[in-house]
Amino acid sequence: MSFIGVTTASSSIMKVFPAWAEHLGLDAVIQGYDFPPGDAPERYVEVVEFIKNDPLSLGGLVTTHKMNLLKAARGLFDDLDPYATTLHEVSSISKRGNRLVGHAKDPISVGVALEAIVDTGYWARTGGQLCLLGSGGSSLALSLYLHNKAKAGGDVPVKIIVTARRESSLEEMRHVHRHIQFAIPIDYVLTPTPEDADRVLAALPPASMVVNATGLGKDRPGSPITNAAVFPQDGIAWEFNYRGNLVFLDQANAQKDSRHLQVEGGWVYFIHGWTRVIAEVFDVDIPSSGPAFDKLSQIAIEATARK
Repeated sequence: MSFIGVTTASSSIMKVFPAWAEHLGLDAVIQGYDFPPGDAPERYVEVVEFIKNDPLSLGGLVTTHKMNLLKAARGLFDDLDPYATTLHEVSSISKRGNRLVGHAKDPISVGVALEAIVDTGYWARTGGQLCLLGSGGSSLALSLYLHNKAKAGGDVPVKIIVTARRESSLEEMRHVHRHIQFAIPIDYVLTPTPEDADRVLAALPPASMVVNATGLGKDRPGSPITNAAVFPQDGIAWEFNYRGNLVFLDQANAQKDSRHLQVEGGWVYFIHGWTRVIAEVFDVDIPSSGPAFDKLSQIAIEATARK
C-alpha cells in the first residue's frame, strides 16, 4: 500500500499499519512517497502509473496532494466515486480487477468521526452552530457529509459558518455548494487575521462547535485564532490535526473548565481516515464502530506508544 504525502515518515501510520496488518491478516507493507505541496504534475503521474502497473501494489492513500494528483493523473483512473467527481480530488486509490478506482473518502471518514463526537440529536437539542475555521478539503468534506445528512432528514447544525484568510478559498467552497444546492444555511466569512476569527467565535451561540480545519499547527505553525479568543459556552472544540504543535488544542484546553468545553483532538479522525481507505484498498470489511473498531483504535494507541 502506498502513502502519498509530504512527510510520511513522521506519520503515526508507519508504526500503526504493520500492527493493523497483522491483526487483520493482511500480508502487506506500507510505502511512503514524499512530494512537496504543488509538485510537478509528472511526479504525480509517475506514482499513479506505478500503482496501476505494479501487480504487488493494491492502492494507496493520498493526503496533501489530493486535488493536484487527480488533476495530473485523471486519465489513469478508470472509475471515480461521486465524492471524487464533486470534489475533484482522490484520497484513496484502489484496484478492482484491471480497473483503477479513485475515491474521495474524507466526507465519509470525517462524518463518522463527527458522529463519534456528538451524541444523537445534539444539534436539534442545543441549537448549536458549526464554525469551520478554514475552507480547504477537510472543511468542504465535512460540509458535504452534513449536506447529504440534511437532505435525508438527519440532525444537522442550524447554521454553518466557514472562515478563510483568502476570498478565493471561500469562492471555491461556494462554487461546490452552489452546484449541489447546499441544504443548510451557511455564511462564508473572510478572516484575514486571527483577530477577525476571534470575532466570529465571539458571535457563536452556546453549544456551538468550533473546528480547526486550517492545517495550522501541523502543516504550518500557529493557530487560526489568538489566545484572546473566547470559545462558546458549553461548546465543542475539535482540532482536526493529530500531530504537530497543536496551538489551537492548547487554546481550547485552557478554556475547558471555564467555558465547559468538550475538547477533541484529531485522533478519531485519523483512525477513521485510515481504516476507511485500508478497507477499500484491501477489499476487507472494517467496522466504523463497535468492539472491532475499538480494538483497532487500541492497537494504534499501543503501536504509537512504542519507541
